[in-house]
Amino acid sequence: MPMQVNFGKAQAITKDRLRADRKPLLEEQDVAFQRALESGADTTAIVAEKQRLRDVTDQVDSMTTLDELKGVEV
Repeated sequence: MPMQVNFGKAQAITKDRLRADRKPLLEEQDVAFQRALESGADTTAIVAEKQRLRDVTDQVDSMTTLDELKGVEV
């Protein structure tokens, strides 16, 4: 008998993994943003990257296979 996988649980685990992976990247972008503000540099690219990192977990909701979940990265 094949093992049953709770896909909703697999999605939640994938989101948790992505959140853990993106945490240090968001922290780096926070530092870069502060430095850019202090020097008067353009922050557009930093803001876009921070939003991309925040949105990375949203893609999990549209995934339909375990291979997709396993392959997604930050």
